[in-house]
Amino acid sequence: MRKRSMQGIRQAGCSTLLLLGGLAHAQNLPDEGPTAAKLEALKREVAEQAAVLDAMKRSMAQQEATIRELRSIVGADALANKRGGQRGPGVTGADIATGAATAPAAASGNTGLPNTRNVPVNQAQGPAQGPAQGPANGSTTVAQAQEPVGRPPERDTRPPEIAPIFDQPGVLTPPGRLVVEPAFQYGYSSNNRVALVGYTVIPAILIGLIDVREVKTSTYVASVAFRYGITKRLEIEAKVPYVHSSGSTISREVFTGTAVDNVFNSSGSGLGDVEATLRYQLNYGNDRMPYFVGWLRYKSNTGKSPFDVVTDCVQRCIGNTTGTGLPLGMPTGTGFHAIQPGITWLLPTDPAVFFGTFSYLHNFGRDNVSRTVLNGQKEPLGKIEPGDIFGFNFGMGLALNERASFSIGYDQSIIWPTKQNGQTVPGSVRITQGSLLVGYSYRFSDRYTLNISVGAGLTRDTPDLQVNVRLPITF
Repeated sequence: MRKRSMQGIRQAGCSTLLLLGGLAHAQNLPDEGPTAAKLEALKREVAEQAAVLDAMKRSMAQQEATIRELRSIVGADALANKRGGQRGPGVTGADIATGAATAPAAASGNTGLPNTRNVPVNQAQGPAQGPAQGPANGSTTVAQAQEPVGRPPERDTRPPEIAPIFDQPGVLTPPGRLVVEPAFQYGYSSNNRVALVGYTVIPAILIGLIDVREVKTSTYVASVAFRYGITKRLEIEAKVPYVHSSGSTISREVFTGTAVDNVFNSSGSGLGDVEATLRYQLNYGNDRMPYFVGWLRYKSNTGKSPFDVVTDCVQRCIGNTTGTGLPLGMPTGTGFHAIQPGITWLLPTDPAVFFGTFSYLHNFGRDNVSRTVLNGQKEPLGKIEPGDIFGFNFGMGLALNERASFSIGYDQSIIWPTKQNGQTVPGSVRITQGSLLVGYSYRFSDRYTLNISVGAGLTRDTPDLQVNVRLPITF
């Protein structure tokens, strides 16, 4: 606009010089009637052109003042980087630097900041009517080409990514993408048990057998999980584990005259219980409303159940008279089908992300269950119904930088007693397991991410140590 204004001034100046030349030539002509009329017309035209020049000068002064004001408020670079979210058509920093925001636009009542690049200005001859208007018999026409500066970025509808420390992840797989996650889990637990078989004559005097046992169990689970994003809010997962367990039982029977600890070892390995999970994102959260992801997990009984493991017992295992009563091998599965619904929530509050899960696992009972004893006989047990499990956890994730993140959380499960033929199994009580977990995550690239978590048991019924290593690979 400024360049066009200068061109208009130059054109007007040339016209004025021509008019002045014609006026001087007319003054040398004889003073005749028609010649005097022409002279008067030329004088009026010169006065009109001078008024147009004054109006254009005032317009340029207003434009320069507007440019200085805009530059003082917002820098040119900031405006150049600004994209979307404007109520009116935007002006880039380059437009402001070249004087794109014009005073005529403001005078016409347009309160926005139009993009006026390549704006033609047409002038018509006529008397001046004001600083921001054209001649009297015409008007200044400004054709403002509204060009889109940009559009706001698409809203990220996915929950924020965190270092996973629980079994159920919160971030869904993008649609059409496949994630293959090889993982390794190590667990260690140690329990002490004291069995008293006998009767008391008076308090503190026992006649019978005292059996003290210390059980140490190590579990190694190698698994691979496949997750596929069906839509932006729906994914499916399948997990295949391979389990190896080893256990050592250290016992010493008191009052039997032995001074040596007895060690009983057992181990087992094989396919574990295959799982399938369906997850669905229920809403689009923000910094005030959490993201909610509902999921449903099915666990099969493909692993070797505890009832298929041979027990060191010749007859019905009562006390410790006909054998140790311990399994000769270790199971790789629970032996029961189970289904587990749950809901996971994530609340991003910069720079941290709070998350948690509520779930309920139901084990389906089995009829005609029998146990295999040492001599190959089957000991019928009837109908076995494992206790259901209510679980919840919560934690906090913190991004250390664009690649690394850190998470800490607490996980608790409440296990109800097991029932046999409709009655609670003697010695089976409600158990509470609690673990404190810490996790780290490092993203090598868009395809590879390494996740490591460590859990420490807080109750006697919880495994003492759990270590998980995961390497999700995105395809």
